[in-house]
Amino acid sequence: MNTEEIKACIPHRDPFLWLDEVTEISDTHIVARKVLSADLPVFQGHYPNFPVFPGVLQCEACFQAGAVLISRLVPTGTDDVPVVTRLNNVQFRKMIRPGETIELHVELTARLANAFYLKGKVMVRDTITNATKVTARLEFVCAAAAIEA
Repeated sequence: MNTEEIKACIPHRDPFLWLDEVTEISDTHIVARKVLSADLPVFQGHYPNFPVFPGVLQCEACFQAGAVLISRLVPTGTDDVPVVTRLNNVQFRKMIRPGETIELHVELTARLANAFYLKGKVMVRDTITNATKVTARLEFVCAAAAIEA
């Protein structure tokens, strides 16, 4: 999926869309990527002399990948939007720097009515060893919420 196809699935838009492409998707698993350009405004303030991609945005990128996954199971075009209702067991393991590409792996582990239980993992490729390294792990729950006028 490219960016336009992603935007057809979820309500997020620039400058808060943290997915560039989806490389794999099934009913229970998604893999997505985002290139973190050095000129992203977030790097100007976090931190000016040592830019680091914030952990909270790593979580948000997983949430958005999860929302794309859920869009395969719930009809789009309604007045509902995916919202995170719970976040558990978050672990940050490695800093992400400008110019890196994050790879997001999200798995649907359970569904109860309109509550979706998911596990996420953020990874980057090590430029020296070329191996992927986990930067964050998290568990979260998403539900559909009606847009209020």
